[in-house]
Amino acid sequence: MAAARRAAETMALALGLGERLAAEAALVTTEIATNLLRHGGGGEVVVRPSAVFPDVLDVIAWDRGPGMTDVARARRDGVSTAGGTGTGLGAIGRLSSTFDLQSTPGHGTVLAARIGRAETPRMGSASPSMRGEEASGDAWRAVRDGRWATVVLADGLGHGVEAARASGTAILELRAGVAPETVLERMHEALRPTRGAAAAVARIGNISATIVGGGSAKALVSMNGTLGHNIRRIQGYDHQLTAEAALVMHSDGVGGGWDLQAYPGVLRRDPLVLASLLLRDCERERDDSSVVVARGPASAT
Repeated sequence: MAAARRAAETMALALGLGERLAAEAALVTTEIATNLLRHGGGGEVVVRPSAVFPDVLDVIAWDRGPGMTDVARARRDGVSTAGGTGTGLGAIGRLSSTFDLQSTPGHGTVLAARIGRAETPRMGSASPSMRGEEASGDAWRAVRDGRWATVVLADGLGHGVEAARASGTAILELRAGVAPETVLERMHEALRPTRGAAAAVARIGNISATIVGGGSAKALVSMNGTLGHNIRRIQGYDHQLTAEAALVMHSDGVGGGWDLQAYPGVLRRDPLVLASLLLRDCERERDDSSVVVARGPASAT
């Protein structure tokens, strides 16, 4: 717990958040770690610079404990099931720019807090490296072009430093306003000197309907081949995405048998919570693993 607190404070200062926000980051991380031990029976805490917002610190945690039967009640001050003051979740919410969680009775809790100037999140990711490796072979990036956002997730072949070099090279080819097919063609050329990568590119705009939502899931087309080495014809496909739905992209370090209906209400959660939840439950642990979640565009007002 002390190590997590120090890591949060040190990283917040390195991001330029200042002493006040660094102290708040340390307190939020302490409260999260305390709840994890007290209520969840232990788990994992991740402290990292945000992959979505500049100068923002993410604090993510998950456990496989008993979960909460009434999340709204648990977030109110003065409510405790373990003899404490009952101010933990309330304090986290007050000190964070955004805070959200998903808890399923019997299956544990996942929560995510952001410290710094973060807006209502529309994207989130969870991308740990394979255990024992110093770098992740997965990488992702997003760029905005007016009302559009383009997202790429790349998985370098294998794992470790050389896989990271391949995926890092791939995401550098992402440009705002460029069609996904063109981005993939540029990746293919840029990756020739590397071991290659698998990648997916999605361009999200003000379009309506569903990819994952409304009780259904639509799998998107994936083409065989390796960017930088051998690929067949690159082809784009159009799908529809509402503000109530989500696009889920993940590397093969995450199993594909997930079903969001097992987590009631999860599509209303912060995308970072959803990404972390899928990583917690579906990570294969023998490869780099990444989950990227993008919500549909906010409804026009």
